[in-house]
Amino acid sequence: MNYLIVSILVLTLLNSSGYGQTNPLSSEGVFWVTSPETNILFQPRRFVFNGENKISQDPVILIDPAQTFQSIDGFGNCLTGGSATLLHRMDEGSRSAILKELFSTDGNNLGISYLRISIGASDLSDSVFSYDDIAVGETDPEMSRFSLDIEKADLIPVLKEILTINPDIKILGSPWSAPTWMKTNNNARGGSLKPEYFDAYALYFVKYIEGMKSQGINIDAITIQNEPLHPGNTPSMYMVAEDQAQFIRRSLGPAFKAAKIKTKIIIYDHNADRPDYPLTILKDAEAAKYVDGSAFHLYGGKIDTLTAVHNAFPDKNLYFTEQWVGAPGKFAIELAWHVRTLIIGATRNWCRTVLEWNLAADPKNDPHTVGGCTECLGTITIDGNNITRNPAWYILAHSAKFVRPGSVRIGSNTSDSLPNVAFKTPDGKTVLIVQNNSGIKKNFNISILGKTASSSLDKGAVGTYIW
Repeated sequence: MNYLIVSILVLTLLNSSGYGQTNPLSSEGVFWVTSPETNILFQPRRFVFNGENKISQDPVILIDPAQTFQSIDGFGNCLTGGSATLLHRMDEGSRSAILKELFSTDGNNLGISYLRISIGASDLSDSVFSYDDIAVGETDPEMSRFSLDIEKADLIPVLKEILTINPDIKILGSPWSAPTWMKTNNNARGGSLKPEYFDAYALYFVKYIEGMKSQGINIDAITIQNEPLHPGNTPSMYMVAEDQAQFIRRSLGPAFKAAKIKTKIIIYDHNADRPDYPLTILKDAEAAKYVDGSAFHLYGGKIDTLTAVHNAFPDKNLYFTEQWVGAPGKFAIELAWHVRTLIIGATRNWCRTVLEWNLAADPKNDPHTVGGCTECLGTITIDGNNITRNPAWYILAHSAKFVRPGSVRIGSNTSDSLPNVAFKTPDGKTVLIVQNNSGIKKNFNISILGKTASSSLDKGAVGTYIW
């Protein structure tokens, strides 16, 4: 399916819908629907609350604003090095237009509010590199040859443009590997961080955060290692929980404290099938005092595992930081699964972020490293100056646009057939995201504070309700 045809339609509908304007009728709301079965792609509809609590025999989604959970930092993407390269190669006008569409908070745009970037190369960079690459046999524990110059070609200029559009966007940095000279195998792929270079690697993080700050880019948080239990990627690095705890306790935490760095330290950054990994670190009191929370992917395990981590350490935050859409991207399947499992599931299990993997790729799913992901479909496909909007565009449209940073998840009952999640936004709106997980069209009610609205969704459809 080609999603390019909807780009003009979406913007036209956004303009005509009146979303973002003050609505004088408090009993009236707007919902945005995407229904692959009927080819409705992110279109606005009106719905009306009855003035009294009239409930039909249809299922009821009961919202309880008095029941509050975690705050939301944002929904967004991973801006890989390859994504930045493709964006930077566009002509200025085309790049400006797509960046505004993705990151502006204006009513006509998606308002992506959180980005994850790689510290050094990821497997979706066009080459493998770190910020301290030196000749074989040499070492640089004082980071005298540390340099961000390689990022000044594409990533830093693109980030500066994004920050011009949305100065409040939060940025998370994640490394795929330490510099090779710090590793047991002296290779970008696999190997582990040598304990004698724990302090050097901590200084590497400090130099990175300070260097990005000098470019006007604030790094809100870092994870210590992308997928630390997956040493087969290019680049990658194996790091067991005990080593990550020791690295934080002995080197990274004290280095951040000495440099007065406020950037959050987030642990794990891997699949939900190994909750023992973050729990091991959080049980280490000396390491845990430096840790803000834990990050998860879902290439293994179940999303509800995250609540067990929250319950064990409720003072530590949870983040969902990566999930891919595999090319070519079956729209109906991807939309339903990602919204149901991540946008709804991850937030109902205490996550403050939900990030889709890979903002952009070209029509061949390039660039990537040799050995890197060959089937990672971008949120958008960039072909020169031409843009195709892929499933993750709609997944984010139903969340990032409406659930702004600072929103708080509130109570709502849920079911297998109508999974949902509700939020109260900083400007006082209520947002409800619903996915029809049944095999038929579903009629249902939305009930809040004695008022009820009736609605329906086609099978597999997603609706975001705002009032």
